[in-house]
Amino acid sequence: MANNDDTKDDSPFRVHSRREIVSLLQSMMERNQLLSLLIKGGSESIITSILDIDDDEDSLVIDAAPSASLNDSILHSNRIGFEALYNNIRITFNVDQARECDFQGRPALKITIPESLIRLQRREYFRIATPIAKPLRVTFRVTKEDGTFTSIVTMMNNISAGGVGITDEKKVLDTTPGRIYEDCSLEMTDNTVVTVKLQVRDCKETKLASGKTVNRFGCEFVDLPRAVLAAIQRFITKLEREQNAKASGMM
Repeated sequence: MANNDDTKDDSPFRVHSRREIVSLLQSMMERNQLLSLLIKGGSESIITSILDIDDDEDSLVIDAAPSASLNDSILHSNRIGFEALYNNIRITFNVDQARECDFQGRPALKITIPESLIRLQRREYFRIATPIAKPLRVTFRVTKEDGTFTSIVTMMNNISAGGVGITDEKKVLDTTPGRIYEDCSLEMTDNTVVTVKLQVRDCKETKLASGKTVNRFGCEFVDLPRAVLAAIQRFITKLEREQNAKASGMM
């Protein structure tokens, strides 16, 4: 689940042309395209957009995070990933660091223009952050040592048709990479609940602004039925439309 702009088989899809990269980013900015900004290997993400491009200064200005703690995490990250679905093409790129700046009187972040980016016309790779105001849950049904079952409720951070990012606030889920959970319930904003099988791909312990530590997982869907995949893709499209509407002032 972690964002990876260095995929071994990405050479046919990686763009190195400076002119093409700037042109694409300029077009995304003009259309108020939303991007997912990912840090800590993709375990934390925010929605942002491009506010300004300065080719001469080799810089992009993007929206800052909605909270001081998230901004601090971004500013202290040595690798920052970006993902967007633009004209049904997945765009990804990485930069090393971000700096604080002001843009038209409001706080913003400045990054360098990426040296390369990847364009993949494969929607299943697109990851989108889930609503913070109304958190969605992923519930794991786990067998205990005595053979009985217990439910472990986690919060969903982001979702793609390949998997989900979750937060285990009680730190009770097994963090072993490769661990498969057979019976998981995944909530979606239209009151739909689907049952999925999830495999742990990575886990990172994260300290919140409150001082509390939580486990953030990247989990991959396993043997996903076609009908469930279609429902998840519809959900991702709905989230994207809602976020684009909010960014354009329509919501």
